[in-house]
Amino acid sequence: MTRPAPDLSFERAAQARGATCIAGVDEVGRGPLCGPVTAAAVILDPGHIPAGIGDSKALSAAKRERLFADLMQTAQVSVAHASVAEIDSLNILHASHLAMERAIAGLALRPDFVLVDGNRLPGNLPCAAEAVVKGDAKSLSIAAASIIAKVVRDRIMVDLAQQHPGYGWERNAGYPTKDHLAALLNLGVTPHHRRSFKPVHNILYQAPLVSD
Repeated sequence: MTRPAPDLSFERAAQARGATCIAGVDEVGRGPLCGPVTAAAVILDPGHIPAGIGDSKALSAAKRERLFADLMQTAQVSVAHASVAEIDSLNILHASHLAMERAIAGLALRPDFVLVDGNRLPGNLPCAAEAVVKGDAKSLSIAAASIIAKVVRDRIMVDLAQQHPGYGWERNAGYPTKDHLAALLNLGVTPHHRRSFKPVHNILYQAPLVSD
């Protein structure tokens, strides 16, 4: 059974309540053991919305790249990050919200309403907002933000993989796959690993790590 594609229902509902400039916001990178968490904020041009926008996780890499290029040409886009140090200091939820706040603040146009993927809103937003559970599968603005954030973060992880070969980051984007966990045991912890995450913490403190 095919899932319904994201549409503009949430955006239109916000417009009906008086909003005129609506941004979708999503983040990528909560689950990986390393690298930043990356957020994007996107304000779509209603007259130039690229065809095929959907949840970034459900799209092929080639389609994400094409949509990324199209969105960068047609939409207002801002990307921001929270660092590994901030993730370890704040925890991943608060670091994700910080990245979202930074992405919204970086938009050239100031939105008067924000649609945020998830069930909790960041605490420091400049306007009214709505949290949308599984928003990247429901709202075109959030889905567009998910594509931008994933492409940017994946590119970061490919670059980091060249600096630290052997962990497979160009393939796993830092997620705890078998090859990544095995590399942690064999090669050790890099400066890009999140020390507050259990598999990394366990290695640093010599607790046993199960890689299967």
